[in-house]
Amino acid sequence: MTISHPKLLFHPANFIILAMMIQPKRLFDAVAYQQEKFPKPDMLASKVDGNWKPYSTAAVQENALRLAAGLLALGVGGNDFTPEGADKIAIISNNRPEWIFTDLAVQQTGAVLVPLYPTTNPLEVKFILNDAAVKYIFVSSQEMYDKINELRPEVPSLKGIFSFDKLPGVQHWSELTASATPELEAKVKEVAAGIPEEHLATIIYTSGTTGTPKGVMLTHKNIVSNVKFSKASFPFPDAPETRVLSFLPLNHIFEKTVTYIYLFSGISIYYAESMDKIADNLREVKPDGFTTVPRLLEKVYEKIMSKGNELTGIKRGSSSGQLRWVSNTTTTSAAARGITCSSPLPINSSLISGATPSAERSPLS
Repeated sequence: MTISHPKLLFHPANFIILAMMIQPKRLFDAVAYQQEKFPKPDMLASKVDGNWKPYSTAAVQENALRLAAGLLALGVGGNDFTPEGADKIAIISNNRPEWIFTDLAVQQTGAVLVPLYPTTNPLEVKFILNDAAVKYIFVSSQEMYDKINELRPEVPSLKGIFSFDKLPGVQHWSELTASATPELEAKVKEVAAGIPEEHLATIIYTSGTTGTPKGVMLTHKNIVSNVKFSKASFPFPDAPETRVLSFLPLNHIFEKTVTYIYLFSGISIYYAESMDKIADNLREVKPDGFTTVPRLLEKVYEKIMSKGNELTGIKRGSSSGQLRWVSNTTTTSAAARGITCSSPLPINSSLISGATPSAERSPLS
């Protein structure tokens, strides 16, 4: 593994300094931390109606607070703050800013987030919702709403469904933020202040390939400790001038952990429209990096190879150049910018550098 950054020397004292950079102990503390240290105009961003829509650190903080207040109004909370007693809120959605708003909001109420893969089959979805006794669920689209709504009669604990897209006859997540009052927001802050780092933050279910899905319970401390030591060991210095593209599913612990590394480091997160749009989004966003897995790069390689074999002449040569880029990207670090192709966490994933230095790009609107 190669690590390269021109501003860091690998002396033990540097690791101690980096590890001490993050004082907050709960995941949702990342927003207040970023607002204090390096408030950004584009903490999160996604493509809406053909244009990139950014959310500032302050906007993310406000959306999360108001959404948490709306959840409190529904009676959602940590109750006795035990894994069994805390309310469970599920989410089944593609990567988008609303996913993070929901995660942050649920945490601040003391409830527990239960994320699901959008591709999870209905039988497993039903099992997870019942096993976790999910009270409310957030869905991204009409397709996800239909999937959950069909199962609703078989999930007695489920009281309501909220959507991120505006859908006819479906409660939109903004209805919750609209119900927030100053009194409820003050209550959220009071509840959040008392949430210990040992409190359960999320339950992530296994894929079920070896049997019934199993829920893995992770506390704030479990994930924040990974964030701290990943910042120190990778390293991930604070870099508020940089941005990344996100497309690995947020319901997987790898992308979720990396997301909080980004938030605590002041790195802007731009969400890809879809797997098919990654190449286009890379050209538009010009990120300083992104996280991926080898299989995804193999799929890109195979797609270019398949199309390249259909071409002739100059066009075929251009395709060969793309193939060399994909191959080299999986093994080469961008030493000039100190961004390394390697694993920040002990799993089979990589940080891959973007194509254009941040100093050479213009802001997105």
